[in-house]
Amino acid sequence: MRSVAVKLAGVAEAPAMGSTPYRIDVDGHPYVPVGDGGIVLGVALGDLVTSAVGDHVAPGVSVGHPDQPARHALTAYGCVGNPVVVRSGAAAGAEGRVFGKRGEDGRLLVWLPDEALERLRPGDGFSVRAHGQGATLDGLPDGVALLNLDPWLAPALGIRLGADGVEVGVRGVVPSRLAGNGIGRPAQQWDVDLAFPAGDPLLAVLRLGDLLAVADLDVRHNMGYRRGHVTVGLVVHGDSPMPGHGPGLVPLLCGPAALLRAVPDAQTHEGLTVNALVGALGSTSGRAG
Repeated sequence: MRSVAVKLAGVAEAPAMGSTPYRIDVDGHPYVPVGDGGIVLGVALGDLVTSAVGDHVAPGVSVGHPDQPARHALTAYGCVGNPVVVRSGAAAGAEGRVFGKRGEDGRLLVWLPDEALERLRPGDGFSVRAHGQGATLDGLPDGVALLNLDPWLAPALGIRLGADGVEVGVRGVVPSRLAGNGIGRPAQQWDVDLAFPAGDPLLAVLRLGDLLAVADLDVRHNMGYRRGHVTVGLVVHGDSPMPGHGPGLVPLLCGPAALLRAVPDAQTHEGLTVNALVGALGSTSGRAG
C-alpha cells in the first residue's frame, strides 16, 4: 500500500508563559524557564542535554499553528526528517527539516541553518511536507511499529532490518520507571520526558539527536508500561529542573524486545546529525511511495 504525503502550514512560535515567570524545580526552588519554545540560538544537535542553562531547550525553532485543530494535525502528521520551507519574513526560502515534536498544545521542532535562524522572527510562516505516519520499512516485522519517522531517514539512523528482526544502535537503555511527562498520551503528538536521577552516568553523556531505548514501554497507542516491549526514540530537547520532566524522547520504533534489539554504546554512539539532515536537502527524499 502507498503511504501519503500531506502539505501542512505553521508559524514560528514565540515563547509563552503566565503572569509569573517562575516554575518550581524538584527541590521546591523557583526558576525562569529560559529556552522553552520559540527560536533558540546557540544550541545544536550533538550538544549534551545538560549543557544549556535552561528548561526543555531544543535547537532551532518551535513551529505551531494558531488554530488548535490544525496544530494537532501539524504535530501528528509531521515526522522526523520531513522537509520544511520558510514561506514569509526575512528568512523566506530557507530550507530545513523536522527533527522532533513536543506535547502540551503541540508543536514541531525544526532544524534550520544558523543564518536562517538569525533572520527568523516569531510569526513567520512555514510549510511542511509531512510523510511517515502510517508508512513502514521494507522487511519490518509485523510486531514492530514505525512512527514519527520519514522512512528515508532510517538508514542514516543505523536502523538495520534482518530476517530475525530489527537492530539499532543507541546511546543506552533505560527502564520505563524514568518515563514522566507524556505517559498516557498519544505518541504521534507527544514526546516523553525521562526523569533521570541526579548524577546518572548516562545523563552525563546523553546528547541532542541521540537514539535511546526505553525497556518495558509500549507507545504504539497511548504511551504506557508493557513488560517485554521496548521503545527506541530520538532525544530532541534538553534536561529540565521540574519533577517528572527531563530530556525529551520522540518515539520512532516500538515492539517486543525479541524483535526490536537496541544495542547500547554509551561512548561512541552517533544518532541524528546535522550532516544527515543537510545531506538530503533539495533531494526527492521524503516523497510518498
